[in-house]
Amino acid sequence: MNLPVRSMSSREFNQGTGAAKVAALSGPVYVTDRGQPSHVLLSYDHYRQLVKENQSLADMLCNTPGAGDIEIPERDSLGRPAFFD
Repeated sequence: MNLPVRSMSSREFNQGTGAAKVAALSGPVYVTDRGQPSHVLLSYDHYRQLVKENQSLADMLCNTPGAGDIEIPERDSLGRPAFFD
């Protein structure tokens, strides 16, 4: 499930909470403070999906926007065993 993601500054959020609530119905809204994400606004339905009891880690990751953007390194690039003399 790929939800659209919206970002707004703290100032935009304070001046337009109604717009933020409407945007959160279709996906998470990241609120930034000095350009850095500080809060996330979700609809109650999306929140309940995230905290659903007995949800597996795989299900949680599949329901998290942006989780598919994580790159897992190839096995050969993970490092080599250490040898001590």
